[in-house]
Amino acid sequence: MSQLILTERPRPGVLLIRLNRADALNAMNVELVEELHSVLADVRHDSDTRAIVLTGSGRAFCAGIDLRGYGTPPGATEGEGRAQAGMRVQQHIASLVEAFRGARPPVIAAINGAAAGGGMALALMADVRLMADTATLHASFINRGQSSCDIGVSWLLPRMIGFSRAAEIMLTGRPVDATECERVGIVSSVESVDRLLDTALDTAENIARNSPFGVWMTKEVMWSNLEVPSLRAAIDLENRTQILAAMTKDHREAVYSFLEKRPAVYQNH
Repeated sequence: MSQLILTERPRPGVLLIRLNRADALNAMNVELVEELHSVLADVRHDSDTRAIVLTGSGRAFCAGIDLRGYGTPPGATEGEGRAQAGMRVQQHIASLVEAFRGARPPVIAAINGAAAGGGMALALMADVRLMADTATLHASFINRGQSSCDIGVSWLLPRMIGFSRAAEIMLTGRPVDATECERVGIVSSVESVDRLLDTALDTAENIARNSPFGVWMTKEVMWSNLEVPSLRAAIDLENRTQILAAMTKDHREAVYSFLEKRPAVYQNH
C-alpha cells in the first residue's frame, strides 16, 4: 500500500483510521478511496474490532475529491465514454456509504479540520461525529457547479437536522462552523483540537466495553429504522433483535457481572 490510509490500535478493541494526504488536505483520489474500502472490508465482519475512529492528518479532515485528478477506478477499460468513466468514479466514492454502514463496528468521525464536499459526506457517513472547535463543514459541491445532492448527503443531512436547515446549507454551500454543527445536531460535541482525538478514542472505548452483539445490533437496527415505513415495523424489528440478544451467553454474562459487581468479560458467544 502507498500508506494514504494509516491504521493503528491505540485502545483495546479500537481501530484508528487516519487519512494521510496532509499535503493535499486529505483530498480523495482513487488510491486513498481504494485503501479506505480495503480497511473497511477487513473489519466488516470483525468482532474483535469493536469501534472505529476516523480522522485526518494535518490541518484538514478531508477536502473532498481531488480536483487535480481522481485517477482511474478499478474495472475501468480503455475507450470508455465520458459518462461511463464518470459513473465509475462516482460509484467508487459513493459506495463508501454502504461500506461504513455495513461495517459492524460503529464509526466515530473526529473532524479535526475542514470537511468539504466529499469530506463532509465522509463525516456524515459516520455513526457519531465529534468536531474540533476550529473545524468547518462545507457542502461545496454546489460552489463547483454541481448539485449538493451527492454521496448520500441529500438523504443523511435532512434526517439529522430537518429539511429546511439542510436545504439552506446545501443550496448556499456556505461554511458551517463547529458551534452551529453542535447546535443543530450534526455533531454530538465540540472539542479543542488538542482534545479531539482523545475524546473520540474515549467514546470508542466506552462503546467497546459493551457486548459485541449488542453494539452490532444497535448500529444495524438504528440505521434500518431510518428507512422503515412505520413505528410498528420499527418496533417489530426491535422486538426480534432484543430476543436474539437475550439468547446470547454474553447477555447472561452481563447480568451475572452486574449482580456480582464486577466488569463483564464478553466472549461474543
